Amino acid sequence: MCAKVAIVYNQPDRSRYADMGEWAAIAGVLEEADAVEKALGELGYDSFRVPLSPPLNRARDVINSVKADLIFNLFEGFDGQPGTEAVIAGMLPETRLPVTGCTPDAIKLCTDKVRVKDILTANGIKTPRYLLVSGKPPSSFNLSFPCIVKTRSEHASHGMSEDSVVHNMRQLEIQTAKVSCLFGGEALVEEYEDGREFNVLVMGKSKTEAFPISEIIFKLPAGKPRILTYSAKWDPGNEYYNCSCRQCPAEVDEELRRTAVDTALSVFRLCIGWGYARVDFREDAHGTLKVIDVNPNPDISPDVGAACQAIVSGLSYNQFIERIISIALEETHGN
Repeated sequence: MCAKVAIVYNQPDRSRYADMGEWAAIAGVLEEADAVEKALGELGYDSFRVPLSPPLNRARDVINSVKADLIFNLFEGFDGQPGTEAVIAGMLPETRLPVTGCTPDAIKLCTDKVRVKDILTANGIKTPRYLLVSGKPPSSFNLSFPCIVKTRSEHASHGMSEDSVVHNMRQLEIQTAKVSCLFGGEALVEEYEDGREFNVLVMGKSKTEAFPISEIIFKLPAGKPRILTYSAKWDPGNEYYNCSCRQCPAEVDEELRRTAVDTALSVFRLCIGWGYARVDFREDAHGTLKVIDVNPNPDISPDVGAACQAIVSGLSYNQFIERIISIALEETHGN
């Protein structure tokens, strides 16, 4: 058993997120680190925090100075630089210590939502039709409205608002221009599926396990798009926050449950490999499940989806954290 655990995470710092009023999602990593540190203490581990700040060469020096038996990786990327999540994940193995969570390759892949959708489509896994737009939508645009406009690389619902769902070309042009300007010059446009929304946590390495399905229940006024906006996740005073809730386990029939589980396991094998990840789905108008996102190393705070699914399965929060550690140790020793 490892005795000393280093909790690695990104130190929140003012960035373009704060300038856009989206600071809460960045500061949320501190609550996650608090919960993990508390659980590790109750499990008998000696843990300590390792906050990382840019530039990358300084972060590498800090990482290489870590003296521990295991690294618990909560790093989500430097503020405004989502690609650094995979870069730091690639530095952690340089310590030759076991590291929790997904591989650098899996994190790098899933940071690019277009590449993920290309892989899913090539392997026959259903996902909404999509197009990458740089600036103005092309004259050959052939998706059906309504569409939803997303960032290519951000997570935590950055850039998502009720304006993200567009119903005509003019709205599309406005929203793609906004997202392209704020988030790296590109926007991912998908056909918007207005059915039920589910997510499934998958964990493991030699053996993978899918946890009970969770559903996002929307109780929004008529005319409001049923999506998880930034405010739905991070702004308690907002209508979207108060009208979007989680139900776990979801009330679904056996056919839908089996389809969601089988698909989530397939997506995990294709895009993740080992560790823990959340696969998000939407039903289309015909009740067909389509994958809308793949999230390696999702937030594991006690009151969010991944932990809640684990708890509904019968694990305590501390056992959930122990399971994450056991997967990391399995990777190191190869048993």
